[in-house]
Amino acid sequence: MIKKLAAYIGEYRKDTILTPASVILEVLLEVLLPVLMASVIDHGVEAGNMNYVIWMGVVMLVVAMLSLLAGTMSGVFAARASMGFGRNLRKAMYDNIQNFAFRNIDHFSTAGLVTRMTTDVTNVQNAFQMLIRMFVRAPIMMVSALCMCVSISPRLSLIFLVALVFLGCVIGLIITRAFPIFDELFRGYDRLNASVQENLTGIRVVKAYVREDYENEKFCKATQNLKELNVHAERLVVMNQPVMQFTVYSCIMLISWFGAKMIVLDGSMTTGQLMSLFTYTMQILMSLMMISMVFVMVTMARSSAERISEVLEEKSTLTNPQHPMMQVNDGSIVFDHVNFSYSDDKEKCVLRDINLKIQAGETIGIIGGTGSSKSTLVQLIPRLYDVLDGSVQVGGRDVREYDIETLRNEVSMVLQKNVLFSGTILENLRWGNKEASEEECQHACQLAQAHEFIEKMPKGYHTYIEQGGTNVSGGQKQRLCIARALLKKPKILILDDSTSAVDTKTDSLIRKAFAEEIPDTTKLIIAQRISSVQDADRILVLDQGEIVGFGTHEELLKDNEIYRDIYELQQKGAGKDE
Repeated sequence: MIKKLAAYIGEYRKDTILTPASVILEVLLEVLLPVLMASVIDHGVEAGNMNYVIWMGVVMLVVAMLSLLAGTMSGVFAARASMGFGRNLRKAMYDNIQNFAFRNIDHFSTAGLVTRMTTDVTNVQNAFQMLIRMFVRAPIMMVSALCMCVSISPRLSLIFLVALVFLGCVIGLIITRAFPIFDELFRGYDRLNASVQENLTGIRVVKAYVREDYENEKFCKATQNLKELNVHAERLVVMNQPVMQFTVYSCIMLISWFGAKMIVLDGSMTTGQLMSLFTYTMQILMSLMMISMVFVMVTMARSSAERISEVLEEKSTLTNPQHPMMQVNDGSIVFDHVNFSYSDDKEKCVLRDINLKIQAGETIGIIGGTGSSKSTLVQLIPRLYDVLDGSVQVGGRDVREYDIETLRNEVSMVLQKNVLFSGTILENLRWGNKEASEEECQHACQLAQAHEFIEKMPKGYHTYIEQGGTNVSGGQKQRLCIARALLKKPKILILDDSTSAVDTKTDSLIRKAFAEEIPDTTKLIIAQRISSVQDADRILVLDQGEIVGFGTHEELLKDNEIYRDIYELQQKGAGKDE
């Protein structure tokens, strides 16, 4: 996992290498300072040689400035490397998500993906910065200081050996107990983000049903759970600080006691050496504290790294063939004994033994009860999902033989949930064709019966659409999405219940425009109202994932009981409305 994530350092390798190099120079200069200080005390101050003191003072100042410069540069390089690493991880995840099939996206929650691209990447990024800076600095500083301590007094250096063993055991205990908690903590962030996202997306429904108190309670439970996990984790991590301080002060007291005896009783140590020993003691113990902090951060980052790796390693269930077809001949569609399930379980098929032949340019209505898999059927045409058994053919070739982008460029689909993006109306329309002129956009809107209401807006086609299209009505949003689909000039146009929010007259005008302006385009119209599809060339009736009728309006009224029942119920409803 570490090797795979390290590959995303990319163009920031130079900064990654320069950071530890700068740190090593900084550490060596810092280790040199106590040696110079001891020399000043022993050969300058005690001997009364002020010229020596002044000269060594200048040398120490230069060494200190060089150390400061090296430390500054290491900070700059580490910041570049870590931020670049985080950028590459986010970009790689986002790029991979864009290639996901619907089946892959269903595997991850939206909130989970957001947490992975924000909180998790930040944790890994911070851990990476600490690794290339502190985790290089601390061991080198500790080893260098230990070597200097041993050269001054091998006997006193045994104190550090005991301290190292003690601290190693404590850090190991903290890490092994904290990791499972951090793992659960980040899943708690997923739940919290999901709660916020769901509330903000459905805020109008929440207010309409006066469910603010319920939503507040649900959010409070998520935050309370997160707080408890954080407190539990911090209880373990915070133990690191007092243990470190206890070790530091114990070592200082022991070195002071035994060092003073060695100076006074047998003269085996000088005052300058004891002062140097104190400095090295602090360097060793500060290095240990840094190492413990890095281990704690890496423990947090390990959970995040695993979650990031899940996204990066997820492979799309839809892939291009080795030699894909780059052209769709026409808009003919064939379903040949198609079975489909959202899982790989054949016992849970939502479409069963679908056999269907549609000629290019035909208008096909699709009708059926809720849950009859009408939307699922049409999503197989642009290969948003792959069939479990059988085949779907477009233009005489299996859709799995086409380049995915080529196929989808020839199939325009207006989904049940109409989505507009923040930007002007023109910018939204040009999702269908980024090179479309304003005149082409206007013509598409005229076909979709959207031109009239757009012209009444303050800035016309340059009116800004808020995020999610909140400043346009449901019917206006549907018509804009239809116009956007028409700009692709597709061979197949799929309208998935996309005129449900418009009145009957507008619906009729849209269908009339389709018949006159795009006669060669195959049109599949899913609708709840029979009036929306009764003029179609043929109508497909679905019931519980199976075809139970396929023919003209008159044929189905005569021979198909389900279609006739729907028609009669709607006619009675229309009569009552009148």
